[in-house]
Amino acid sequence: MNPRMNRIGGWLYRRAEDVLAAMLAVMFFAFLLQIFFRYVMNWPTGWTNELSAILWIWIVLWGAAFVLTEQEEMRFDLIYASVGPRVRSAMFLICAASIILLYGISLPAVVDYVSFMKVESSAYMKIRFDWVFCIYVVFVIAIIMRYLWLSWQVLRGSAPEEFDPTKAGSGV
Repeated sequence: MNPRMNRIGGWLYRRAEDVLAAMLAVMFFAFLLQIFFRYVMNWPTGWTNELSAILWIWIVLWGAAFVLTEQEEMRFDLIYASVGPRVRSAMFLICAASIILLYGISLPAVVDYVSFMKVESSAYMKIRFDWVFCIYVVFVIAIIMRYLWLSWQVLRGSAPEEFDPTKAGSGV
């Protein structure tokens, strides 16, 4: 890939991390407000709990779609890590094809269901559920695109990296 595309991709990745960090900060602040209102003011609030739950859904799906890299995903790879690059490539392509096929088949129903959810809204904040759950549509599309791209890379000859447990980290 050319350097300009790498710079753009890096910039987009950092902005996705920024959005994720902002959502986490808002969720943490709402959590602190909930504690303050409930235990200091003796005034239980529902909107802080609702906001935290909605943000948790968005944090998990946004992070999985745009921030989590292939190497950071959890997997059971006892067999995968013990085989050679060609077999690992074949195993990856089979798994990627399964993911692409299953998410692709489910996508129309997911879009249908999320768009149907506009008839409902959250109890306290009155946010329409289609806005709450639209992140799942974004997640599904991002995962399909990611695995198409990774499959293309594997088909072009770059085998998936072998996992090295001595280099495992927290993603930092």
